[in-house]
Amino acid sequence: MPTIIRTPEERFANLPDYPFAPHYHELTDGIRLHYIDEGPRDGSPVLMLHGEPSWSFLYRFMIPQVVEAGYRAVAPDLVGFGKSDKLSRKSDYSYAGHVAWMREWVEAMDLQDIVLACQDWGSLVGLRLVAAMPERFAAVVLSNGGLPAGQEAPPAFAKWRNFSKWSPVFPIGKILQRATTRELSKAEVAAYDAPFHSRASKAGARIFPSLVPLGENVAVPDQLAAWEVLERFDKPFTCCFSDQDPITRGGDAQFRERVPGARNNDLHRTLSGHHFIQEDDPHGFAAAILETAKKAGL
Repeated sequence: MPTIIRTPEERFANLPDYPFAPHYHELTDGIRLHYIDEGPRDGSPVLMLHGEPSWSFLYRFMIPQVVEAGYRAVAPDLVGFGKSDKLSRKSDYSYAGHVAWMREWVEAMDLQDIVLACQDWGSLVGLRLVAAMPERFAAVVLSNGGLPAGQEAPPAFAKWRNFSKWSPVFPIGKILQRATTRELSKAEVAAYDAPFHSRASKAGARIFPSLVPLGENVAVPDQLAAWEVLERFDKPFTCCFSDQDPITRGGDAQFRERVPGARNNDLHRTLSGHHFIQEDDPHGFAAAILETAKKAGL
């Protein structure tokens, strides 16, 4: 049994622009998963999946826009991040494990006609969910992410992966700042640091880059199987990558070519910002989501 770490609630006091009520679901082995659930319960759900090393705080500017348009905004914290429980050892985490946790939660919530909004690790997990249960998803909006399956790691990512493995310090808030063009306030940087109150609580954040299946990796067969499903996914699939992300630049091309719902989709666009586009261009990302939802008939 893994050792579960729960971040003290006082760490999340006075978060800027984050007034959302907490919701919790207990997963297998007693792991508690936190999620935001805003807007009408009978509205079509927009599932916002964050990446590494952020949490649902990343979507704070987009959630109100989605709710105002009449949709249900659902934003979980992946296990190891945000208000969700953390596990104390890097070996407690795996790519397949993250997909299984999120699938268990989606099924428990019984989400249907989902519009997936994903970026970074949110896309690695989210696109695997689409492949595992495509009948639950009505559309996908992808920014600065992908579904790698054994390709060589881009130099910028290889550098980041080495940093996550070997750096004696791992300053989460400063990492977020380095991957945004907008100057974050001190309170915002502190909000990204908030979930990680101890060295052990950062185990998930530390291991995530090493789990990305670039090069030889145990997850490659599962990725290839997921691609087979995506190559038949004909529902709206919109790419809105940013113009200043050195890691994912150009990564939208394979989706436009291989995913039927992305071919000849007039909603593709380029957003202005760095890797964490939710901080740099939240209105542009939200607009892509809402237009894609309408294209899906929601």
